[in-house]
Amino acid sequence: MMTSKLASTFLGLSALSLMAGTALAQDRTLTINSFGGAYEEAHRKCIITPFEQENGATVQIVTAYSADAFAQLRAQKDAPQFDVIHFSGGQEIVGAAEGLLSPIDEAKLSNAADLYPFAKANLAGGEGPAYSIAAIGLIYNSETAPKAPSSWADLKDPAFADHLVLTDISNGYGMLGFLMLNQVSGGDLDNIQPGLDAVTELLGNGAIVVSTSPEIQQEFAQNDAWVAPYASDYAFTLRKAGLPAKFVQGSEGTPASYITTNLVSGRPNQDLALKFIDKTISPEAQACFAEALRYSPTNAKAELSAEVAADVAYGEDGVKGLLRFDPKVIEANRAKWVEAWNKTIAR
Repeated sequence: MMTSKLASTFLGLSALSLMAGTALAQDRTLTINSFGGAYEEAHRKCIITPFEQENGATVQIVTAYSADAFAQLRAQKDAPQFDVIHFSGGQEIVGAAEGLLSPIDEAKLSNAADLYPFAKANLAGGEGPAYSIAAIGLIYNSETAPKAPSSWADLKDPAFADHLVLTDISNGYGMLGFLMLNQVSGGDLDNIQPGLDAVTELLGNGAIVVSTSPEIQQEFAQNDAWVAPYASDYAFTLRKAGLPAKFVQGSEGTPASYITTNLVSGRPNQDLALKFIDKTISPEAQACFAEALRYSPTNAKAELSAEVAADVAYGEDGVKGLLRFDPKVIEANRAKWVEAWNKTIAR
C-alpha cells in the first residue's frame, strides 16, 4: 500500500504534470477574430487549418467584424484576449497609436520581404501587414451594358444613366466609391461637395442608391442594372449567382480597403502569433484567398490563374493604381459626411 508520504508526493507530481500540460496547451493556442460566413470558411481553409497542422497548434476563432473587434480590444486593454486581430477598416492605425498593438520586427516574418511596400509600411509602428485588399472599382453587366466602363468618369456617361447603382456611404465600400467619385469630380478629403454635386446629377439622370450588397445583386438580377461602383469580390459573388458581371479598375485609380493582421500587445504567445501572421502573408495563403473570394494579394510571389487575376488587382501593374483614403480622416468626418449625403439623396 502506498504510504501517505508517497501518495502525497505522487499527487504533487501529478498536479505539476497537469499544470505543465495545461501551460503547454496554452502555449500552442491562439485566439483570433475572423469575419464569419464565406470569409471565415476561406480563412479556415487557406490559413487556419494549414497553420494548425504545421505547428501542432489550436486556433480559437471569435467571429467579430472590425469595429466590434476593435471595441473588444479596447475594452480588454488591461487583460487582452486576442493574440492576433484582423481589421478591414483601418482600425490598426488607431490601435497602434493607442499601444494596443505590438510593433513587428520585419526580420521575424519570413514572407515580409515579398510584400509590396504599401502592405508593410508601418510594421515598426505597430500596424500589422495588409494580407488582402478589397479593390473598389466598377462592376458591370457584360451582356446588357452598351459598353464596358473603363474610368470613374464613365459613371457620368449618359449611356448608363438610369442603369447605374450607387451604394450608400453607411456601407464601407459605398464610402470609398463615393470618395473616388468626389476625387474625379474635383474634390478631396477636405471638400466632398463636388462628390455630392455629382451624386445629385447622377440621381437626376435616373441612378438609384442601395444600402447593402444583396440589394446590388437584386438590381442586377431583376432590374437590369448595368454599372455599380463596388468591390472586386462582389463581382465574383454575382457571377456565382449566375449573373454576367465583370470587374474593372477605373483608370484614375482604385480605392483600396486593406485587410490587416495585427499582433496584440500584452499577450504571452507572441512568437506563435508571429508565425500565424507570417502564414497569413505567405504567397500560398494569399493565392488561396484570391481563388476563394477574389481579394487582391499583397505578396508579389502569389501566383494566380488568368481567370482569378482578371478579377483582382494583381502584379506590379495591378497594384500601382491602388490608393488609400486616410482611414483616420474618414472616421473623424464620418458622421458629418453621412448627414450631408443623406440630405443629398433625399432631395
